[in-house]
Order: sequence, then structure tokens, then C-alpha cells
Amino acid sequence: MGGDLPRNDLTNYDFRTAGHSHTHHGHVMRALGLRIISGDYAENSILPGDAELFERFGVSRTVLREALKTLAAKGLIQPRAKIGTRVLERSHWNLFDPDILVWHFEAGPTPEFLSSLLEMRLALEPEAAGLAARRRTAAQLEILYKWVDRMGEAGQAASSFVDSDLQFHIAIADASHNPFMRSISALIEVALVTTFTISSPIPNPERHSYSVARHRAIADAIRDRNVSAAKKAMRGVIEDGAERVLAATKGVQNAD
Repeated sequence: MGGDLPRNDLTNYDFRTAGHSHTHHGHVMRALGLRIISGDYAENSILPGDAELFERFGVSRTVLREALKTLAAKGLIQPRAKIGTRVLERSHWNLFDPDILVWHFEAGPTPEFLSSLLEMRLALEPEAAGLAARRRTAAQLEILYKWVDRMGEAGQAASSFVDSDLQFHIAIADASHNPFMRSISALIEVALVTTFTISSPIPNPERHSYSVARHRAIADAIRDRNVSAAKKAMRGVIEDGAERVLAATKGVQNAD
């Protein structure tokens, strides 16, 4: 879907927000979902018939129907009488759905996908940080610093760093006391993992320290209940990640 972008050891990252089911239903749903997201089954195309899908996956009619029903609920497909199951246009897809977000990551992020994630983070997370600066409790502030300290630990793997980074951003959403902010955790998770997969500050000590310092500045602003500083610091962290991704992406394009 998106070219050969550089990768590190996060390709097997465990997305805790996405229900990676090991059931037959989950296997069929993921396989079809990935092929839709990657464009193998193009928008407005008709999926193979039931007989072909039965043979391909070796599952019962009930399992196949449940998988298709779930994909329809996510806005990816629509069954049509006498026509078949049609792949819907992207505008119908529930892009906030954790599975759909993860399938984009697994299929390979395009520059357009990365840009859209950046725009959504810039629209939402600075506001969450500003709300957290107004509403956070002492206990929530303590949690923020706990995750910043974890991020700063030396010698950690990239997957450990991104997990602490994710928990830090989720803690800010919690501290905003706005339930809608907490509900975007899947989007934040995929954005972070995608960014780190392409360009991580680990194991570069200088970039690692810089990233930790920028995150600590967010926590400090929230501690001081400085709304504008919290928003600005969050915006800076997101843009830093975007610059790393852009640089890595340009490097790949120039190599081509």
C-alpha cells in the first residue's frame, strides 16, 4: 500500500486496543479487512462469492457470515441482493475503528495516511493537554511523571519506549476528564507505532533525551496549570514525530 518505508523492531508490536482475535471469525475478518484496506479488493468492487471464500478459508457458512457482518458494521462492505457483497468507498469506512486503524498499519502506511493521522492528532491532542492542565488531579499528574520517567530509562527497547509514550498520551486524555478524548486512544496508538516504526529516537541517545525532555515539558505545563503552554508543548511533540517521519520517507523516495 505505501512503499518500502524503513522499519525497526516494532513490526510485531502488540496493539492492546485492537481485538486481534485468534478465532476463525477473527482470522477471516482480518484477512478480508487487510485486502480491502490494501486495495486488493478495490472500492466499489464485488468480493468473491461465498463458495470461493468457503474454499479459501475452510470455515463454516456461519463463521463467514459473522465475519462479513462485522466488516459491514465497520463500514467496509455492503451486501447487495442479486449482486453480491460490494466494497464501499473509503468515505464510508469507520476510520476510528481500532481494527481498521491497525489494518492500515499492517498493510503499510502511505504518506496520505500518515498526514491524516498527523492532522487528527494536531486537532485533538493539544486540546486534551489544555483540558488536562485545567482539570488534572494530583494523582493523574503523578501518573504522567511516572510515564515520562519510564521513557527516560536507558537501554530500553524501542517497543518499551513507545509503550510508555502511549501510556503518557492516554494519561493526558484521562486527565482531560473528557470521555471523547479517551476514546481516541486507538488512533493515538496507531499513530505512535507507525511513527516509531518508520523513525524511532531509540537507540540514538541524543534524540532519546530530546524526546523525553519535550514530553516532560508537557507534564510540567500541566503541573503548572498553564493551558497555553501545555497545548504548545503537545503540538511540538507531535510535529517532532512528523518531521522524523517526513525525513525518513523522503530518504526512501530519494533512494528510489
